[in-house]
Amino acid sequence: MNMPSDLKTLDAAPGQGETSLLQTGRTEDQIVNERLIGALLAAKAALGADKVEQILEFARTKGLRFGEAAVALGMVTQDQVLHALSEQFGYSYASEERRQLMPELVGLNQPFSMQAEAFREIRSQLMARLFSAPSPRPALAVVSPSSGDGKTFFSANIAVSLAQVGGRTLVVDADLRGPRMHELFKLENKTGLSSVLAGHVGNDVIQAVPDVANLFVMPVGITPPNPLELIERPAFGVLMRELTSKFDHVVVDTPAMMYGVDAQVVAARCGAALVVARKDQSRVASLQQLVAALSQSPARIAGVILNEF
Repeated sequence: MNMPSDLKTLDAAPGQGETSLLQTGRTEDQIVNERLIGALLAAKAALGADKVEQILEFARTKGLRFGEAAVALGMVTQDQVLHALSEQFGYSYASEERRQLMPELVGLNQPFSMQAEAFREIRSQLMARLFSAPSPRPALAVVSPSSGDGKTFFSANIAVSLAQVGGRTLVVDADLRGPRMHELFKLENKTGLSSVLAGHVGNDVIQAVPDVANLFVMPVGITPPNPLELIERPAFGVLMRELTSKFDHVVVDTPAMMYGVDAQVVAARCGAALVVARKDQSRVASLQQLVAALSQSPARIAGVILNEF
């Protein structure tokens, strides 16, 4: 994995032959950031002053960033560098154990990958088009024509991306036919949306995601025999209004259109929908049918995403 461009070389320890700003072209803020990443890594790996100086010298000689030099010398791991960056710049990064448990969450596992960057770009557009309105904002239903289009994968990762910018974000698993959100986040699925809609429990079925500040999940719970009837009840619309008043962003996963009109009903209650199609797999006719159905509902179509992965 390439190191991020904002990880600069720590050219000198405090008070030891600092290079002037005029010579390097770096700003004072950049030098402060460089020292901070060095201090964080030194604390994480218990590096003494002699090892820090060794890393600095190696970085200067080889033209490397401080983190790259430390990894190259075997004094820290790349995982420690990424964790230090996450602390410095305030974004969530999963532990090695959690990454193994949640391999599909690219924003936590591979924060500098092309996939993670793609989710950041989509997040920026959603923030501008959808989530910039005064509260309560609409919830976003993620819909797709067929099973296997990557709808659940997209819902989970766009929620992670939204949470990483600081807004309280909730993922609601409204796929009452084939729920999988609890599997992606490795959470319990004893109670959830189905329990709330059936009137068995209150809204205390929301679970916080470990290692990710501001991210919460409402799983399905027990898969019901009457999924469409549950989401067509007035209780689902009331629930969506309550959730959007309590969270900055609400992302709702839905069943594929091939299983019925569930996704259309959910989208209408949410107020907005984002369509996900799969490259070289989704049929144009099915996609057109889904978009046409959503166009006739109260839901605003936020866009169409072509999933290449």
